[in-house]
Amino acid sequence: MLRVAGYELRDNLKPETRIPQLETKNMSDQQLTLSELQSRVKGSLEETFSMPVWVKAEISEMTVNRSGHCYLDLVETETGTDNVIARCRATIWSYTFRMLRPYFETTSGQTFGEGLKVLLQAKIEYHEVYGFSLNIRDIDPVYTLGDLARQRREIIHRLQEDGVFEMNKELELPLVPQRIAVISSPTAAGLQDFLDQLHNNPHHFVFYTKLFPAVMQGGEAPRSIMNALDQIYEYEDLFDAVVIIRGGGAQLDLACFDQYELAFTVAQFPLPVITGIGHDKDDTVIDLVSHTRMKTPTAVAEFLIAGALRFWQELKEIENHFGELISDQLEDHRTRLKDATDQLNILVNQLIAARQNQLGIACIHLANRTGSFLKDQQSELKKLMVGAKNLTSRFVTGQTHLLDHSGNKLNYIFREQVLKNKNLLNQFQHLVKIQASDQIRNEKKNLNSIQEKLRLVDPQNILKRGYSLTMMNGKIVKSVKQVKEGDRIETRLSDGTVESKVEKISNIQ
Repeated sequence: MLRVAGYELRDNLKPETRIPQLETKNMSDQQLTLSELQSRVKGSLEETFSMPVWVKAEISEMTVNRSGHCYLDLVETETGTDNVIARCRATIWSYTFRMLRPYFETTSGQTFGEGLKVLLQAKIEYHEVYGFSLNIRDIDPVYTLGDLARQRREIIHRLQEDGVFEMNKELELPLVPQRIAVISSPTAAGLQDFLDQLHNNPHHFVFYTKLFPAVMQGGEAPRSIMNALDQIYEYEDLFDAVVIIRGGGAQLDLACFDQYELAFTVAQFPLPVITGIGHDKDDTVIDLVSHTRMKTPTAVAEFLIAGALRFWQELKEIENHFGELISDQLEDHRTRLKDATDQLNILVNQLIAARQNQLGIACIHLANRTGSFLKDQQSELKKLMVGAKNLTSRFVTGQTHLLDHSGNKLNYIFREQVLKNKNLLNQFQHLVKIQASDQIRNEKKNLNSIQEKLRLVDPQNILKRGYSLTMMNGKIVKSVKQVKEGDRIETRLSDGTVESKVEKISNIQ
């Protein structure tokens, strides 16, 4: 291995073909012109590096002129720092560049440009005026792929060590995210597809979207997307989620999404981030740290619509279940109320009948007892009168008072029993009267409703609302087929009649 201007040179040169030691004998006595010195240096380089060598370097600057020639500024930096320890110019002539560039980008999936670490096959050249440079002949995309993969792994590992890799995934996505902050290029086809899919969904769900424009490819994309996220952060409470979308494109356009600062911002953003970058082969770093990753912008829209549909279906199931429970409860209460009403009517009727029977029996017993008692008293009186004929009038008066006292007591007992049964009968009559009044009130209400319906269909009222009846020979005319030209007809209105003559008949087509 050789190092030229800080670059490793891979070659198969034998030891004897390496740079010869310049004779230093009497060097102080030699006097060379600048062109002679440049010519010797050129000859030594051409002799030593007659074949192309492989050089590892980083593209610092790149320019393509109108002729198609590509001019590069190659650098090597100190490991772990940005300190440049070697630099040189390189050229890819147009006929070579036209082949190398598409080969590299197709194989590696990366744009050939500044910031890439590359392994180049170059012919070492030295010009007396322009100095040392490399003429690029070939490029190894596998080396760049390995370096990019390494950088990507380092970014992921760094995010994990920083403790932010899973932060956005741990956020709770609302059941129905409807207020969506969209980060995309305003001219991206994927943006229009997303908006059409979301706002014209077949279920008519309403979503509110706000576009935050950003550059979605190239070196400016990470900073532009982070600026959009900063704007959204100022209105965090107004949104449910953030959607980052673009309309597909080549794999090489996705390099801007494998950037640490952008991934760090997305990972620790306080709102759930959903990505739909439009590429389904590989996940970018921001796909890995976002809350949800979808393949395309339309897939993001379908994801949001599906979430709203799922929530709506759950609500409908709850609504139907709740309606069924309420219907069952109402039906159960109606049945129980009807049973209780029927049972109450039966019990009231039975109680009234029993009380009436008891009252009748009591009246009969009272009447029988009163007649028997009076007969017994009369018999006893006769016996006393027979046996007391010889008693003085004083004894007769005493017995008469005793008889009156017994009669008063009997009358009092009779009146008290009658009054008690009469009060009981009045109570049952009052209960029956209340039930009858309720029944009459309900029937009266139904009768009023029927009367109101009859009033509404009363022909006279119908005429008052602007309608009329056409009659001929005392019969109502229902069709134009019943009359002919020249017939006289009568039109009845609410406040009178009009007679007229038929001059023309038209049928409805």
